[in-house]
Amino acid sequence: MGSTDIKKQARLKRKKRIRKQLTGTTERPRLSVFRSAKHIYAQIIDDISGITLVAASSVEKQVKDQPDFENKTAQAIFIGKLVAERALDKGIKQVVFDRNGFLYHGRVKAVSSGAREAGLDF
Repeated sequence: MGSTDIKKQARLKRKKRIRKQLTGTTERPRLSVFRSAKHIYAQIIDDISGITLVAASSVEKQVKDQPDFENKTAQAIFIGKLVAERALDKGIKQVVFDRNGFLYHGRVKAVSSGAREAGLDF
């Protein structure tokens, strides 16, 4: 069992602990963020009906067509703004932020600040 396995297990334990408290409702869905080594993904989820309402990620063509970002944090801010714009288009103004077991720091924090800048309330 390597150190990456231990880190992943610790993140999944944190995720379970957080998700006991958070649920995305129809009025206030959940903004879930996933971060891999290379990419960042954000989804707005209604847990009651079990559907993803809005999603944005760094693997989309629209994001890849952008001029190169200076770093991954700048890309995460752009993803936050993009998911917020798509949510506002669908009439979603308030969300619950789910950091998915990741520490609220760096790219995860950048997604949330980008979403707040674009007009999401959480």
